Amino acid sequence: MTKNIDIEGLRSIADNYELFYIDLWGVVHNGITLNEKAIIVLNELLKMKKDFVLLTNAPRPIEPVKIFLEKMGMSKEIREHVFTSGEAALNYLKKFYSLEKFFHIGPPRDFDLFYDFKNNKSKDLDNSKYLLCTGLFDDHDTDLNFYKELLEKQISKKMICTNPDLIVDKGDKRELCAGSVAMVFEKMGGEVIYFGKPYPEVYNQSIDNKNKKILSILIAEEKTWYFYHFVFVVIYTKFDLVIFGFDSTVLKPILSDLGRCGGRFSRFGMIWSDLGWSVLILSFLS
Repeated sequence: MTKNIDIEGLRSIADNYELFYIDLWGVVHNGITLNEKAIIVLNELLKMKKDFVLLTNAPRPIEPVKIFLEKMGMSKEIREHVFTSGEAALNYLKKFYSLEKFFHIGPPRDFDLFYDFKNNKSKDLDNSKYLLCTGLFDDHDTDLNFYKELLEKQISKKMICTNPDLIVDKGDKRELCAGSVAMVFEKMGGEVIYFGKPYPEVYNQSIDNKNKKILSILIAEEKTWYFYHFVFVVIYTKFDLVIFGFDSTVLKPILSDLGRCGGRFSRFGMIWSDLGWSVLILSFLS
């Protein structure tokens, strides 16, 4: 299947779906400015009275992210559809870990995630019950070996990772994310509980998605692990269609692997967009 979405547009398939999951960072904004074409699409979905969720792996509660988007110029009507990985993690922590001591790995700006239980924050790594990873320390934001040395004696503890992304592009600058630290911890034998795309909990918490025909739109990371994890998730959460934006260099091995998946996909193919990235459509068997 080959389709040129620049000619036919999302409107040509929108009526077939009841719920849209849309990646926020990379699709709707780049960390600095809004994508005006994406805003036009979101306003059209509102006019069509379609349910949609703007998902972001921001390791913060929803409200600070809404304030950030308001400063960019996003309307309140669209902001009300935002859901964050931080919010999903916070709900989990309040339920299961609200009284436990934790060691925070990440920058001070992520403080609002654990404000309600800030007194449980331990300055002593050895005295903590679990590890809460929201990102990298400001003074160690490029050296993953630092975290390997820091955590090598802590693998008996669980790590809660509030942003599974490995990297993020903020404008023209590329930065490491919490997922990179979590990957180091896992490789040493540690256990990580992830909140955020592509893991199911953030989708299930964000909106009632039972028995709905779902389309998901996102930009996949340069690292293809994100894609493979996400395919696993969408198969078992019964998404009906997924649109991926990719750097074209990762598409060939992905298409090759899809060809060996046999029976899981009813069809797959390429579309092209004028946004500067190649796009892959997957249509799933119901």
